Amino acid sequence: MATLLRFAPSPTGSLHLGGLRTALYNYLYAKKTGGKWILRIEDTDRTREVPGAVEGIRAALEWSGLEYDYGPGKPGPHGPYFQSERLDLYHAYANKLLDNGHAYRCFCSRDKLAAIREKLARTGSNSTYDRTCLHLTEEEAARKVRAGEKFVVRLNVARLPTRPPGYDLVFKHLKDAHASLPTDPILLKSDAFPTYHLASVVDDHEMGITHVIRGEEWLPSLPLHRDLYAALSLPPPQFAHLPILLNPDGSKMSKRKGDVRVLDYAQRGWEPNAVLNWLALAGWGVQQDASRPSTSSSGQGSNQAPDSTTIMSMEDMIQSFDFSVITHRRTILDPTKLEYMNKHHLMQVMSTPEGLRTLAERTLPFVKEQFPDSPHTSIPYLERVIFALQGRITKLGDVPTLAPFFFAKPDYSSAEAKKMYHSFPSADYQKVIDSLVTRLADMQASWDAASLAAVLHDENAKIGLKQKEYMTILRHRLTGMKTGPSVADTLYALGPELGIARLRTGEC
Repeated sequence: MATLLRFAPSPTGSLHLGGLRTALYNYLYAKKTGGKWILRIEDTDRTREVPGAVEGIRAALEWSGLEYDYGPGKPGPHGPYFQSERLDLYHAYANKLLDNGHAYRCFCSRDKLAAIREKLARTGSNSTYDRTCLHLTEEEAARKVRAGEKFVVRLNVARLPTRPPGYDLVFKHLKDAHASLPTDPILLKSDAFPTYHLASVVDDHEMGITHVIRGEEWLPSLPLHRDLYAALSLPPPQFAHLPILLNPDGSKMSKRKGDVRVLDYAQRGWEPNAVLNWLALAGWGVQQDASRPSTSSSGQGSNQAPDSTTIMSMEDMIQSFDFSVITHRRTILDPTKLEYMNKHHLMQVMSTPEGLRTLAERTLPFVKEQFPDSPHTSIPYLERVIFALQGRITKLGDVPTLAPFFFAKPDYSSAEAKKMYHSFPSADYQKVIDSLVTRLADMQASWDAASLAAVLHDENAKIGLKQKEYMTILRHRLTGMKTGPSVADTLYALGPELGIARLRTGEC
């Protein structure tokens, strides 16, 4: 059977990094096994739904390059892809459970349920409900329904069929965790919407999902989900639960805390492939005995986890992905690793003319935001700027701050610029500038970094200054900053017209 996976977020806010990693792992496994994956929107909790959340989730996936095969905007054989449009299906399965005695209607009010929980707690019981409504006759329940009394549908745990122990592709053999579940969990709420448990089981079966990859937070619910499969006589998919990602301070990553929104990373100019590389290797690092066969159901595992800062392309990630090397431990998401990876991914992209142009186009909005009136923002100019800054750029959003002198005249009034100027005799300063301007005026046709470096070497030799002093004078005049790309690269990026004009007047 071809593998079919699903990424099923709730529209309760922006897609965060943990969710993106889950989507990525679904994508990687689908691609590795020649399968497909679905985007399914689990919007059954209407009280928590955030307007625009679905559009935000789709935008984040599009930015990252994780293209789903079926889902919103991509019709397919498994639709509809919003759970709110599948209510009749959930009701049919709930009725099946009612008919076979695996579920019952509960008419208890919220106040009554609260009183029951309090009473049970006082007696030291771990139960959360006393099953009052389980003992209603069919006639009594039907009469209450006809009278319009609100009810929920509960799973009758006492009538569940036996089933084999649970197994997870990441956590392996699991202990029975029924004790942590509420008594006779609710499957259908009083508003006729299903709980996550019923809806996810029904949809995964109806859609033909073969593998469920989701966060570790759903691991305690796995016994309930397996109970539902057994009660409905349905074959369960294979499960893989991913350990939770943590903030650098060790706290749990969530939508309400920390820098976790995917679109924030897009807006700041991070490379999507670097973010995916970073997330893929978060918790992907269990080195196993290479002599032992892989426990991955794909049978394609290498059992060798890449180092947590290995630079990987999407194809690398697809080929290397294996459940057997995912750690059981929760993992801190280290932002310094992303910085390292992003620099390397940027270098790879800018190694081709097409890639460099793409980076320039993506950098333009950041420059325009900080320097809206700058005349120096053409795409060819930005290509030269990015090339000059290679190895220095952490993310594209940093370009205007890292090298403001490319977009506005240098700030010679800064403390840094004044200190530079007073570090050498003014006579030497003007001699260096005048000599170089004369030389550069004759070489505009061969304005490239290598030729400029050769000219700088020759002119420095003529004047006789130490190289550091010579370059510091030129760096001051061109940038007003102590650090930056080499003087030759700076001149190349500025271009002959702007470069010579700035040397002459310092005003351009």
